[in-house]
Amino acid sequence: MKQILMTGVGAYLPEGILTNDELSKFLDTDDNWIRQRTGIVSRRKANPEELTSDLAVKAAHQALKKSGVAISDIDCIILATTTPDYTFPSTATIVQQKLGAENAFAFDVQAVCAGFVYALSVANGLMSSGQSNNALVIGAETFTKLLDWEDRSTCVLFGDGAGAVVLQAENSKLGYGIIANKLYSDGRYKDILYVDGGVSKTGTVGHVKMRGRDVFKHAVEKLATAMDEVLTLANLTPSDIDWLVPHQANIRIINAMQKKLNLPDEKVIKTVSEHANTSAASIPLALNYGVESGKIKPGHLLALEAIGGGLSWGASLVRYGRPV
Repeated sequence: MKQILMTGVGAYLPEGILTNDELSKFLDTDDNWIRQRTGIVSRRKANPEELTSDLAVKAAHQALKKSGVAISDIDCIILATTTPDYTFPSTATIVQQKLGAENAFAFDVQAVCAGFVYALSVANGLMSSGQSNNALVIGAETFTKLLDWEDRSTCVLFGDGAGAVVLQAENSKLGYGIIANKLYSDGRYKDILYVDGGVSKTGTVGHVKMRGRDVFKHAVEKLATAMDEVLTLANLTPSDIDWLVPHQANIRIINAMQKKLNLPDEKVIKTVSEHANTSAASIPLALNYGVESGKIKPGHLLALEAIGGGLSWGASLVRYGRPV
């Protein structure tokens, strides 16, 4: 039976850096206030001409180079994003065109901050059923374009960026690649994290609105349950995890999940201080950091988890790389 292996990771961050001190020049806030509540020190901000597809393409090129897969062999592109270039066509098709991936079908997945976990699960299903052999799964956001820069409760939290992984369906050692996924949604809580615009509702893009305390309460509870269930599916325990690679929304949520899983700092990837919350790009950006820094190595068991507007959330277990 073919395993769905994660064989390459790539990332791209815009050049523009917006620090807490710079935010304090036009907001009633300061570096200490933001750090204590979020763990964020700075975030990246795309320039006005940079599109989500541009960020996605740069991350994809890196992932392809590291995996050794030719663009002509990519037969599926799934892009997780909340900030598409256009209402339609899908940004994934624009990425396909910019990459020259003529043999790939392409589509977007929209699950906000949980988007990458959703896209990974969808790719796993497609590849397991034989509809794809070599897939690009990308999380890319220009989230700062959704922000109200006068609302300190939201605009300090988010940044822009993109991360990508290459997945390959190969006859491989059992237990490598994507091991288990669990996805969840509950629309009853849609009003605690949303954008107050939309094509059919207002005809405008809108801005991010959030009830932070409610989001925190649901995040910790729901992510812990999702991780427990995905570990049970795989017949594994938290002690088997080599690295927790969480959605980088808030250091307090990350630390709470770390505590629930009883994991030391040496087993948790944390990039929120420099990236802020990059929504669907968050996990693949953290993955890339883990690989580039030499922390994540082939054979390591990765636990991925994220929650976003919807509410939508999920968890995945992946044994990274190819068996030696």
